[in-house]
Amino acid sequence: MECFFILYAMIIDCQQVVKSFAKKRVLDGIDLQVQTGEFFGLVGMNGSGKSTLIKSVLDLVGIDSGMIMINSKSHRMVHSRDEVAYLPDRFSPPAHLRGQDFIQYMLRLHGRKHAKQQIDSVLDGLELDKAVMQESVNKLSKGMTQKLGLASCLLSGKKLLILDEPMSGLDPRARVLFKKQLAGLKQQGVTVFFSSHVLADVEEMADTMAVLHNSQIYFSGAPDEFKQTYGGDNVEQAYMNCIDK
Repeated sequence: MECFFILYAMIIDCQQVVKSFAKKRVLDGIDLQVQTGEFFGLVGMNGSGKSTLIKSVLDLVGIDSGMIMINSKSHRMVHSRDEVAYLPDRFSPPAHLRGQDFIQYMLRLHGRKHAKQQIDSVLDGLELDKAVMQESVNKLSKGMTQKLGLASCLLSGKKLLILDEPMSGLDPRARVLFKKQLAGLKQQGVTVFFSSHVLADVEEMADTMAVLHNSQIYFSGAPDEFKQTYGGDNVEQAYMNCIDK
């Protein structure tokens, strides 16, 4: 009998990360690992530090102590982020650009050249039609603007997508469409590290999840393991049991 072992390389490694703003400690000894090819969901209440942790990984916020590695390189090295595409919370592209100009700008920024058919496939998949793409960004709704940002990440060709509340502002149909697009990336081995306060999305999408609460990681593991550890028929119930302990 032949045995096969799959070894997953660590693409993000946070060890004992500490960050404070003034006298408030936001991250207190954070240990978190994201494996290559997995979908990792970071959950927590508003103000729990999810965005701060994501910005720390990207070196957009300096940490006080600890270590963060991306692809086995220090997160402070620019080249560690060569294969990263990032969508921030409250995404707001340059208001003077049209939708199609923004997509072309982001493709150049990521060093990507896509055939028109590939671009149209992603835009159609998110229902960003030609009329919308001709509009100035400042005339688009929150949902359409968010879809524009998501499209730029999906077209980036990067191996690691870091998405902070990626489905914020999306209506139910748009959420389904985006999840379908992500499923295609998963088949290509793309890693997605995302934050969300919608626990049902994490339960549906994530291979691994982490709970950030009171500045610390309360749990990190598979959603099924989370439910078994804290009880509950779903992740929402388990989450309440976890943070109330």
